[in-house]
Amino acid sequence: MNLLRKIKYHPFFIRLLNWEYWPFAVVYTPIYPIWFWYCLKARSFFFFGASNPSIQNAGFLMESKKEIYDLIPEDYKPLTLFFANGTDTDLVIAGIRNQNLQYPLIIKPDIGMQGKAVLKVHDDKELIEATEKFTVDYIVQPFIPYEKEVGIFYVRHPNEIHGKITGIVEKEFLTITGDGISTIEELLLKSPRYILQIPFLKKTMGAKIYSVPEKNYKEVLVPYGNHVRGSLFLDSTFKNNSQLESVIDNVCSKVKDFYYGRLDIRFNSFEEIQENKNWCIIELNGAGSEPTHMYDPSHSLFFAWKEIIRHWKLLYEISIMNKKRGFRYLSFKDGVKMFRSNSKYVKKIDSIDFNKQKKYPASIIRMTNSMEIARSAK
Repeated sequence: MNLLRKIKYHPFFIRLLNWEYWPFAVVYTPIYPIWFWYCLKARSFFFFGASNPSIQNAGFLMESKKEIYDLIPEDYKPLTLFFANGTDTDLVIAGIRNQNLQYPLIIKPDIGMQGKAVLKVHDDKELIEATEKFTVDYIVQPFIPYEKEVGIFYVRHPNEIHGKITGIVEKEFLTITGDGISTIEELLLKSPRYILQIPFLKKTMGAKIYSVPEKNYKEVLVPYGNHVRGSLFLDSTFKNNSQLESVIDNVCSKVKDFYYGRLDIRFNSFEEIQENKNWCIIELNGAGSEPTHMYDPSHSLFFAWKEIIRHWKLLYEISIMNKKRGFRYLSFKDGVKMFRSNSKYVKKIDSIDFNKQKKYPASIIRMTNSMEIARSAK
């Protein structure tokens, strides 16, 4: 029994026995011939560049989040502040004050991927520490307080007035419940899904991971729904209906030249989304979007292949139609440049270590400490 447990809870076997953790290349390589068939039909390796003409690279890679937020109607997006890498911390704090943003806040790279370097900060001190460690441009947003997160895949052919929902994924955040005895790390070790997150959490949590939560104390350790960051993805496509689709279609039709991609949404209930209240788009992803409902553990790899291929076909059809409307594919030169830039960018993001300590001037420390004292006294 001990041997079986060791196998079940060993990171190598967790990844091996669950295809959802397999490397991207392993999952996609068997179906690449179909992708290349579409490239051949379109006579372009980068035909997808015409799918969302208003988004850089159609949202496949290296697109700016801030530029995408600028396309979304005001009522459906968080206030977003952009800061270039190296911006003085006093200017960052001033920008937050000027917009009356309240903590907690979310800070993340302007060009993001897989939830890397996304951090929730609770005060000026944490914000300063985070921004000092960024090696890329970043954005700051208020933390959207709605309890749940969902990804809705949306598609609209350019010759059609209305679009449709092709997949819905609900996300359960990485959460622990204290027993009054075990440390956070020990609690994480009880779940195969969470075991894979321990190395990353040690980088972001530092010594806190060795603290012991009180009994029945529940804490969300990663408050955003990303599969790579430990969230459980559940296929909720069956919850789609005409009312929900109408609300999503109405908003997406107001995003200029957006035809293919996934909306990541914070919300309280599907009923409220259908009533068009209490929901917010926290991410809009373009041509590089995956039909993430396929990562439901109940689905097989064959189901995933079927969904990927189905969405590739839609992407191809939309790109061909937009090409006929006068929008260009991404050139071979620009496509290769995009991949090279992405490779370099990934290294920059991976170099960010939020747990690395840095000394700050005494004036800043006194300022942030006084703020914490004042906040506690309220």
